[in-house]
This record gives sequence, structure tokens and C-alpha cells, in this order.
Amino acid sequence: MKPEIDYTLYLCTDRRLMTTDTIEESVELAVKGGVTVVQLREKDCSSREFYEMAVRVKEITDAYEVPLLINDRADIAMAVGADGVHLGQDDLPVQAARGLLGSDKIIGATAHTVKEAVRAWKSGADYLGAGDVFGTSTKQDARRLSLEELTEICQSVPIPVVAIGGVRADNIARLRPTGAKGAAVISAVVGQKDITAATRELISNFQEA
Repeated sequence: MKPEIDYTLYLCTDRRLMTTDTIEESVELAVKGGVTVVQLREKDCSSREFYEMAVRVKEITDAYEVPLLINDRADIAMAVGADGVHLGQDDLPVQAARGLLGSDKIIGATAHTVKEAVRAWKSGADYLGAGDVFGTSTKQDARRLSLEELTEICQSVPIPVVAIGGVRADNIARLRPTGAKGAAVISAVVGQKDITAATRELISNFQEA
């Protein structure tokens, strides 16, 4: 059965930005702070390395009962028994991924416009990642998405929308009025000296907005 997911604080990993020695430590500290979803997102590694990393990270997310999603790679998600996959606009189509993963897995899709959002939803996506809302340093070609556009996307589909792009403790509260169900973060968590404390602050600021 497909798991119910709380998208409040959605962590995307990035070894280039993390302040810890290992990705496992980074993820565990974030989960202890309250991260509700983890996406393994590592671009610069071989398939074998990505697989082995996913196995190690899944041991942590399983221990804390936090869903693990794999970025782009439906094959890796299948191989490690992850909870699902997140797909960008240039990745495997949602329908094709659904055919591989089955009905009980979570499939997320990136959307920059209302048209992309509706298409992903109609194709079977369970949630959307929408951005870049505040300006990201991890994706140089990212298109900025205004909060007004984010609101339109949230209103155009009946599935959860997660805002991504430059989200920090001092701006995460601005997302609440848009209808976004949560925020995806990278450096605001993994790049911080105290990952657990940074995570708690983000969640508190979002929930109290």
C-alpha cells in the first residue's frame, strides 16, 4: 500500500555542501531534527556508488521510519526498495516510472508551470516539486518561480506541492500562504554546522507561519 507522506520538510542530499564526514551522518542528524522526507540526490557518482549509498541511507531512514525517495533513478529505487522516486522534466516520464515501480510507490515530478503541473498530475504523479522560488545555488539553470506562480500551481492540482529553491529559515514562512504543503531544502540543512537545530528551526518557522 502506498505510504501517507508528510511533506513539511523535504530534504535533498548533496555531498558537496554537507558539513559532516558522511552522507549517513548528515541524513541522520536531519531526521533527528524532524525532516519528514529524504530524497537521495547525488549527481556526480557511478550507478554502483549511487546504489551502495542508497543502501546505507535507507538503513537510516528505515530506522526512523522516514520515507526515502531516489532522484531520477527508478532502477536504483527498485533495487534498494525505496519508497519512490522523484523525476525531473528530462527524466523518465511519470507513466513509464509507474509501470516499473507499481501502484504502491510514490512518484514525484518537477513542475515549473501550471501546464507542467497538470500534466504530471494527470500522468499519475503523487506530488510535485515546484521552484525555483527564492534562488538556488545548486542548479545554475533553474528558472525563478514567483510566489504568485507557486500559488497558481498549488491551486491547479489536487496533489501536494513542495516548494524548492533557496528556502531558508528566514523565508520559509512566506510559503504558507501559497498552499504549498512543504518545502524542499538542501544547504539550509546539510550545509549548517548544527544540522539538527537548523532542521527544527525550519519546521517551526513553517508551521507557525
